[in-house]
Amino acid sequence: MGVNVIVLAAGQGSRMNSDRPKVLHPLAGAPLVVHALKAAEPLEPERVVVVVGHGGAEVATAVEAWTPDAMVVRQEEQRGTGHAVLQAKEALAGAEGDALILYGDTPFIRPGTLEAMRDARAENAVVVLGFEAAEPGRYGRLVTDGTSLERIVEFRDATDEERAISLCNSGVVCADAGTLFDLLSEVTDDNAAGEFYLTDIVAIARGRGLSAGVVVCDEAETLGINTRAELAAAEAAFQNRARAALMADGVHFTAPGTVHLAHDTVIGRDAEVEPNVVFGPGVTVESGARIRAFSHLEGCHVSRGATVGPFARLRPGAELAEDVHVGNFVEIKNAEVATGAKVNHLTYIGDASVGARTNVGAGTITCNYDGVFKHRTTIGEGAFIGSNTMLVAPVTVGDGAMTATGTVVTMDVAPGAMAVGRARQENKPGFATRFFDKLRAKKAGKG
Repeated sequence: MGVNVIVLAAGQGSRMNSDRPKVLHPLAGAPLVVHALKAAEPLEPERVVVVVGHGGAEVATAVEAWTPDAMVVRQEEQRGTGHAVLQAKEALAGAEGDALILYGDTPFIRPGTLEAMRDARAENAVVVLGFEAAEPGRYGRLVTDGTSLERIVEFRDATDEERAISLCNSGVVCADAGTLFDLLSEVTDDNAAGEFYLTDIVAIARGRGLSAGVVVCDEAETLGINTRAELAAAEAAFQNRARAALMADGVHFTAPGTVHLAHDTVIGRDAEVEPNVVFGPGVTVESGARIRAFSHLEGCHVSRGATVGPFARLRPGAELAEDVHVGNFVEIKNAEVATGAKVNHLTYIGDASVGARTNVGAGTITCNYDGVFKHRTTIGEGAFIGSNTMLVAPVTVGDGAMTATGTVVTMDVAPGAMAVGRARQENKPGFATRFFDKLRAKKAGKG
């Protein structure tokens, strides 16, 4: 049977002290809610429903950008987790298979753990994800009898004996979709908080003679984000895990603790990353490439043998072919740089194509924006672009062509031709001496 996913993302997150909805705070370059959606992706869910509340329109936009087929429903009143899940009932009408409940502020649940919960569903009507807490604190406790889950007790409703239990509730639940909403129909708000607890479905199921089970995961997977400090701790945890995974796959980090990765960074074996490099979302670096210190990459692709930096910036749409050299203080945006080309320093290449083996001199700028529209520059193979060339797009420089230093190119340059476009130099003998003498005399007179 298939699986359907419900992501609860309605919380305001008042402890974040922010105008931004809690689930939209970024972790590794993606909103928290995206991490929950990514965890469910390998399950290939039939339907995905995201329950929003505070800042619902903003959350819906983020969800739709990542999972266009997701259905977004709104929880108008915050009346507990059970009430939140009920908001998805209509969206899942007629759905077959399981319903898996995740949380938009819990980013580290592994797909393998969710698979284990689905496996456990074969023998249980309801499966809950639990963890052994080092400090159980105010977590809900899982009350078990052998391998059977009897009930879940919220901390404020627990007895001293129940509070001594260290097996805690993560909130993640898997149940048959129809059974889930049938059980929720019996949940009441007769508790210390006056809320409808999702956790009550376990006791209701057991009261009907249905079985309930527990899958236990590492406590680190269940980390929820409620404060800025917890968000920072989650970022540090993500970075440490991601760096370790890449190094295990053969990536060389000179100073791993200084490199910042995104949630989807891909780096190939034997690639080298120097200190203080930042990877934004959407970056792929192939095997054997070298990313030098203090570079920033986002939405780009770096091929084998290419070198980037130091102090380079690759923006979305930058595509570097094999053995390309991009040097210090170079910015590339929405541009393809072909095999063996060199853009070594102090240059902006935007909305452009640079041909194979072309050399782009220092200070070159593709002038791509006229204040309203973006225009494209095309540079052919084996071209030589002299230092301080301004390429006023739209413009084409042909194969094997060159531009003289300081040229402003406003017309196409034919293959094999040279473009020169600068004012004729005029030297005035003795002018500098007379000029500075006059200024010094004037200054002395005032003194």
